[in-house]
Amino acid sequence: MRLGIVASRFNEALASKLLERARHEARKLGAEAAVVSVPGALEIPVVLQWMAQSGRFDALVAIGAVIRGETHHFEIVANESARGVMEVALECGLPIANGILTTEDEAQAEARLEKGAEAVRVAVEMAKLRATLSKQSHEDR
Repeated sequence: MRLGIVASRFNEALASKLLERARHEARKLGAEAAVVSVPGALEIPVVLQWMAQSGRFDALVAIGAVIRGETHHFEIVANESARGVMEVALECGLPIANGILTTEDEAQAEARLEKGAEAVRVAVEMAKLRATLSKQSHEDR
């Protein structure tokens, strides 16, 4: 199983913990994980697209932490990063698990750090499902 993980560095203290848990889960599941670091959540979708187009990965994972501030920017980053992740998944037909936290404050993000590991589990499960469906489709022919 080859996983690509795109990890945002923004809110680095939290994002690094999410990534650490994602890497640990990938090792636990026996998946080979390649990690690419990007400045923030808005940069994640294009790198996911590049990785998907490479044909080197069975599934991808997006990791990051977006925390509400005092401006409308939170909604833009939260909505557009999620939209971009989904758009790449649908366009490329590759499983992409969204592990980008969008929380009101750091305490909520701290309470959700397992989402990094969860995103890896989701990506692996979906890659296996894709392989199973592909195999069944070939057998039906």
